[in-house]
Amino acid sequence: MKRRVALVGCGSIANVHAAVLSDIEKVELCAFADCRRERAVEFAERYGQGIAKAYDSLEEMLASEKPDAVHICTPHFLHVPMAVKALDAGCAVFMEKPPAITMKQFEELRSAYSRNSGYLGICFQNRYNASTRKMDELLGEGRIGKVKGGRAFVTWNREAEYYSNSDWKGKFGTEGGGALINQSIHTLDLLLRWLGEPEEVEASACNHHLNGVVEVEDTIEIFLKFPGEKRACFYATTAYVSDSPVLLELECTRGRIRLEEERVSVKYFDGEEVTYLLKAGEIPGKAYWGSGHAVCINDFYRCLESGKEYPNSISSVENTMKVMCKAYEKAGMSPK
Repeated sequence: MKRRVALVGCGSIANVHAAVLSDIEKVELCAFADCRRERAVEFAERYGQGIAKAYDSLEEMLASEKPDAVHICTPHFLHVPMAVKALDAGCAVFMEKPPAITMKQFEELRSAYSRNSGYLGICFQNRYNASTRKMDELLGEGRIGKVKGGRAFVTWNREAEYYSNSDWKGKFGTEGGGALINQSIHTLDLLLRWLGEPEEVEASACNHHLNGVVEVEDTIEIFLKFPGEKRACFYATTAYVSDSPVLLELECTRGRIRLEEERVSVKYFDGEEVTYLLKAGEIPGKAYWGSGHAVCINDFYRCLESGKEYPNSISSVENTMKVMCKAYEKAGMSPK
């Protein structure tokens, strides 16, 4: 029996979700909703196989369709309110990042999840990248030793048109921030995956490139101190001239590991150097979104079918949320 799945928010990232869902055998896309109804109609025609209906609100869609699962692909500030409504309606929920734009919202989401029996998954698809899994493998086998620290750099480009073509991006109240929450939250999540929960977070942020055009930061740097002597430095900007490959590096007691897209390089301090050129999955959207969406979404439905806990659960993203919100607070740029 197929699960009836609905999607709310028919923007660019929704194309990726809809394309992946269309290929899952036990999923039937039954409905799409968007505040601009014509976009929902377009998605229903493109992905609905003559079955899906279009709605201009989540509430109407939930009441009429009673779907088994809902994908949240709306602007950031709507993620939690809409996820809460879907959970309270008895649906499983799969959310685009970020899971929330404030810790207050995050606690509202946790509360809704706790009072309902439905599944909740967060789209941190880069956890599923082949390069991420190779890093896990190398650290797990032990030869590289223990992690002492890490550094990460995201140097991308966003011009004024990126914001002028949107009615919610570039504003703290609706986007929640800029370079950190939108463009580099995945990289922060991976850094914390291998370093853990920090004791101290310090940060500074500014707007070099589009000052006066947008409210949010285009550049942020974060210093993280962990138990013991572990430390990490994080830098993200959208003021660069291109979307260059993300660089993430871990310094370990017996070597150094560097991740750049699907390349993982290891330099052991005994002199050996190894490079792994890993095969990326098919990328249905923009290259910088990563190639993990299909695996990430498919795994959500496998867990839903089997009853196993989904790896990208609300508890699994709490550390990332706390560090992100603390960084904005320390930088004096917390969303209101």
